[in-house]
Amino acid sequence: MTTAYLNRVATAVPAHDVHDAFVRHATRALDARQASVFTRMVDKAQIAHRFSVLAPEQHPDSTARAGFYAGGGYPTTAERMRAYQAHAPVLAERAVGGLHLGSAPGVTHLVVTSCTGFYAPGVDMDIVERCGLDPSVERTVVGFMGCSAAMNGMKLAHHIVRSEPGARVLLVSLELCSLHLQETDTLEQLLSFLLFADGCAAALVSAAPEGLAIDGFRSVLVPETRGLITWNIGDSGFDMFLSGKVPSAIEHGLATCAGEVLDGAKPEDIDLWAVHPGGRTILDAVERALSLPRSALSPSRDVLREMGNMSSATVLFVLQRTLAKARAGQRGCAMAFGPGLVAETMRFHTEAS
Repeated sequence: MTTAYLNRVATAVPAHDVHDAFVRHATRALDARQASVFTRMVDKAQIAHRFSVLAPEQHPDSTARAGFYAGGGYPTTAERMRAYQAHAPVLAERAVGGLHLGSAPGVTHLVVTSCTGFYAPGVDMDIVERCGLDPSVERTVVGFMGCSAAMNGMKLAHHIVRSEPGARVLLVSLELCSLHLQETDTLEQLLSFLLFADGCAAALVSAAPEGLAIDGFRSVLVPETRGLITWNIGDSGFDMFLSGKVPSAIEHGLATCAGEVLDGAKPEDIDLWAVHPGGRTILDAVERALSLPRSALSPSRDVLREMGNMSSATVLFVLQRTLAKARAGQRGCAMAFGPGLVAETMRFHTEAS
């Protein structure tokens, strides 16, 4: 059976760091008691930067009322989708450009994951045109699967390569989360918005023995957690609900099926962990569930601190760092979490020298 490899990953974020602007806005939107709680949670979140396709003055702030998020007049879903259509292809082109595909054999398949925007002809067609791909490339779009979607995109790439050993699959995970801020003075909602940012990751998967060899996948659907993460299309953008119970649900789900996820191995047998940093408390929950040392999730914590949660793209940012530090003969596990509540996991290894 042909082995599929994650050959390399390239990433891109927009130019605008909006984390501090959002913190100012949220603090002003809350009463004194809630603002104090929010400030403490900002310190605990361990996020320093989050990037957006929108400039800081277009984000909600009482000192700037004429931007994309003007007070009392937040954009409609249609306006947000027009912004997605304008900005998404540009960011995707930057990420794909980082793979330096020009001198390599042609891409045969394109898989795109996104849950923050839709239009047709879609971003997949724009990637084909802007990145100079063969117009006959086979295209698949994985939509609205949330933060775990990149793992599903990786599954598709894995199956394609195993069935067509000559395939070269380009996986693009693209999210513009900042287009879906809502006008609110609710502490819980503002804390959810504190996590999210924009970003794009591009990955090449093929049978060429370079990078991480993909061993298999496992989905963990945690019972009775369907309502803990929801993502619905509203009249003023996409509406997210993120329950505070998510970390404990993930911890319980992983603790009860760690052996299945790792195909019989023990957590201490795994050298490399690439875990989606959905938030600090989620990373803490994974550490507890698998009894991992603090250093095991350092790449995930670094991505969270430097870029925030970019939904489906984020785990590929972590895998990029994992590739950079991997040594011969190591075993690894990647995982991402999304609505369901589901953990999508992938086992991989590096070839022995």
